[in-house]
Amino acid sequence: MCGRFAQFTPLSELMEEFEIDQNLSNAEPSYNISPGQEISVIVIDNGKKIVRMKWGLIPSWSKDMLGAYKMINARAETITEKPSFRTSFKKRRCLILADGFYEWRNTGNEKIPVFVKLKNGEPFALAGVYDFWKSPQGNIIGSCAIITTEANDVFKSVHNRMPVAIKKSDQKLWLDFTQDEQMILPFLAPPSVDDVEFYEVSRDVNSPKNNNADLIKPGGNN
Repeated sequence: MCGRFAQFTPLSELMEEFEIDQNLSNAEPSYNISPGQEISVIVIDNGKKIVRMKWGLIPSWSKDMLGAYKMINARAETITEKPSFRTSFKKRRCLILADGFYEWRNTGNEKIPVFVKLKNGEPFALAGVYDFWKSPQGNIIGSCAIITTEANDVFKSVHNRMPVAIKKSDQKLWLDFTQDEQMILPFLAPPSVDDVEFYEVSRDVNSPKNNNADLIKPGGNN
């Protein structure tokens, strides 16, 4: 799964890196994003835009928000079948901007946090789906979920699942809702073992209250 991640590259740089037409997000940079927080997401809506959404999908047909932020992840293997995600997968795919994500290695006695990032240090785009929910008061809330899949051979030593990262060469098709699902499904693979690296970080990341650059330093203050 993916329960925490980091999104701290300035939006001005992301605009250029991902060839964005318009930025509509004022989500704050964060080294420790947790479910329910607001994040920056790329969508297609009369152009390629960065918008702000809450992390944790609330399907449009939900009666309320109770338990909504538990749906932070969608499994790639069942995304075309699950009622909460299948329509969004067809019509509302997005790219969730990230500089890295956290996972916890189970050592038996305790869980050790590790940070996962691209070896080249660049930001990347996680596969996501989104939806809009209208509250009884008439407020429209945009929310999203990160798609996960089986971990690659190296990361399996930490956890059996990891988020899907969409390659730059595939991002245009991923955001194109006219594409047949069978063209998109092959994108739902784990990052190549040659592209990513991970290392242990400070246990301070265990608390969402902690949010600073020290959290992603190798070793931290363990």
